[in-house]
Amino acid sequence: MRYRGPRNKIARREGLDLGLKTPGTKAHAALLKKINILPGQHGIKAHRKYSERGKQLREKQKLRFLFGLTEKQLKKYFQQAVIKKGNTALYLFQFLERRLDNVVYRLALAPTRAAARQLISHGHIKVNDKKISIPSYQVKIGDVVSFASQMVTKIPYIESHLNNKNIIIPRWLEKKGLIGKVISLPDQKDIEKQINIRDVIEYYSR
Repeated sequence: MRYRGPRNKIARREGLDLGLKTPGTKAHAALLKKINILPGQHGIKAHRKYSERGKQLREKQKLRFLFGLTEKQLKKYFQQAVIKKGNTALYLFQFLERRLDNVVYRLALAPTRAAARQLISHGHIKVNDKKISIPSYQVKIGDVVSFASQMVTKIPYIESHLNNKNIIIPRWLEKKGLIGKVISLPDQKDIEKQINIRDVIEYYSR
């Protein structure tokens, strides 16, 4: 089951902004102030030591929460990646990054991946001029992603986010106005700044 509990609590437990709160909101500002404090009444004093297996579990959980996946979904992506010849970590990362909900988020068409999933599920996103309502849809090089209607841009939280000019678009994506395009496959280095994906592979390989 996908996690539906307190989002700031999860981010603080992992010590990482997982993109679960809309940037610029009071909730996001509150998270950034306490990001290095573990949740709970002993958060400031708490100091945890993890075993090697525990470290792998934490990295796996970070990855799962970052992309908003269930355990079953993440394990399925691992199984698909491991049967391909080559770098399993890279294939796993690419499967995750090429999800349509992630691409909509990366193109700054939605403030969070959860918001992107909602837009897609409600039929507000098109890929190559065709409405796609499946958040896990895998985009390909050359795919063009856009809103299904200009009316979507008038949704308050979407309109506010679109006015944010400080968002950096990944190199494997291209954006012109409100239209995005997949120009290459994502590079593993983009996510390794936040997560040790090798630990995730080792966790599932046991």
